[in-house]
Amino acid sequence: MFFNRKKNKHLESLGLASVMGIHLVSGVIVGLAMGYYLDRFFNTKPWLTLLFLVFGIIAGYKNMFRELKRIQRKEADADRSS
Repeated sequence: MFFNRKKNKHLESLGLASVMGIHLVSGVIVGLAMGYYLDRFFNTKPWLTLLFLVFGIIAGYKNMFRELKRIQRKEADADRSS
């Protein structure tokens, strides 16, 4: 029984780490894609790609920190209830 809890904790940590990476990478990819297509549409290469890349990085970090706050809040609630 003890080993199952320990294994579950490791799997939960692995899942949280992968979610953080997905948040960061997805923001960058979406920003790059939007900037690239807007650059092609308006013929402003590379300015909109760079601008939306920065927006994507900011959005990725914002989502990552929002997820961290949610996890911290969840752990704090669990500690209070214990």
